[in-house]
Amino acid sequence: MAENQSNLSSQTGQGSGRSFNFPRMDFRTNNDVQNEMSERRRQLKLSFQTQGNNLSFANSTNSLLSNSTGAMACPPIFSRPSLPLSLPKLPVRSRNMLQQQEFLPDKARDKLRMCQSMQTTGKLQLSSDVVYDFTSEDLQDLGEIGRGGFGTVNKMIHRISNTVMAVKRIRSTVDEREQKQLLMDLEVVMKSNECPCIVQFYGALFKEGDCWICMELMDTSLDKFYKFIYERLNERIPECILGKITVATVKALNYLKEKLRIIHRDVKPSNILLDRRGNIKLCDFGISGQLVDSIARTRDAGCRPYMAPERIDPQRARGYDVRSDVWSLGITMMEVATGYFPYPKWNSVFEQLYQVVQGDPPRLSPNENGNHFTMDFVNFVNTCLIKEETQRPKYNKLLEHPFIRQAEEATIDVAAYISGVLDNMANNGVTPFTTNQP
Repeated sequence: MAENQSNLSSQTGQGSGRSFNFPRMDFRTNNDVQNEMSERRRQLKLSFQTQGNNLSFANSTNSLLSNSTGAMACPPIFSRPSLPLSLPKLPVRSRNMLQQQEFLPDKARDKLRMCQSMQTTGKLQLSSDVVYDFTSEDLQDLGEIGRGGFGTVNKMIHRISNTVMAVKRIRSTVDEREQKQLLMDLEVVMKSNECPCIVQFYGALFKEGDCWICMELMDTSLDKFYKFIYERLNERIPECILGKITVATVKALNYLKEKLRIIHRDVKPSNILLDRRGNIKLCDFGISGQLVDSIARTRDAGCRPYMAPERIDPQRARGYDVRSDVWSLGITMMEVATGYFPYPKWNSVFEQLYQVVQGDPPRLSPNENGNHFTMDFVNFVNTCLIKEETQRPKYNKLLEHPFIRQAEEATIDVAAYISGVLDNMANNGVTPFTTNQP
């Protein structure tokens, strides 16, 4: 203590007749420092002794990636001894894997999402309680049913369960933009198995660098379906069937918004699928967008003819919400109900911009192209096509619309109607499959 006081006296300059105002500091003796360092070395040694005998090494053969099974094992690692270091705690919000993604660069986020998706590979889940380990050898190829920029879609059968499915085979050479779209599509279908109005995801595997995504096989798209009815059969789709199609689509879109906080952004007839069992399901979520405070901002995603005015107006700086998909739904249902696209053919983007943004919106009438529609259906479609988005309803209001309520309650043999049209397709040599969708 005396030594410390002597040091302090010399620091302030009292012995020389001059006074310096140095800040007061607490000093420890050399013995204090040495004792503390010895204690830290002792704790570190104990830590290594208690854990050193538990070091384990993975078998090197388990680090290989099986190209045929899709199983992925980690490279050889060993258990490292934990050091008694005090690290700052992460904020609560960043502990969640999904929330962490927003802090990552785009490429790192995509890699993280791919790793999360790969955790389910090599497993084929056909129902909540039926799961198979599977490899590519368990799938028998029944032929190609679609093709796109990402690769092909093939009809395959799982030999063990005798389940027929659509397998989207994604080339490893797809560019970064396509990779983002495919990741989004995979993420959405993986999380949507609870919704009966969205195509079901069965599983995925990796083969020779390519990704195989196994999904529920549907029989046709609404695009090919309605065109065959109008152009080849010269008939009209009954309004009761239009009602069932509308109900399924609105429920699927509402599920995406409420459960996944996602806006589809590409609602159109080719992305609505049908099968002989009467199922009507939404597909293709590759360009779906995350909603932040219920708003999406990316403007260049989707099929332009079905885009809402607020999405293609270059003067509009703010984002858009689910009501832009409501507009696309209105265009889709008007097209399917009448047999033709509600706008005339555009020769340029500028023509579309002028007509959609500056012109009046399409309007369905009770007697359109030989059809006779109820006022409830006419009102529903025209409500979806209100040009001012703030007056356009969201899904919760659409689900309360009289047309939706009546269509939901109606008992209609949708399966018989769809099967009859598909049989006519087969008899006329028309393939029911789409050109670029499973």
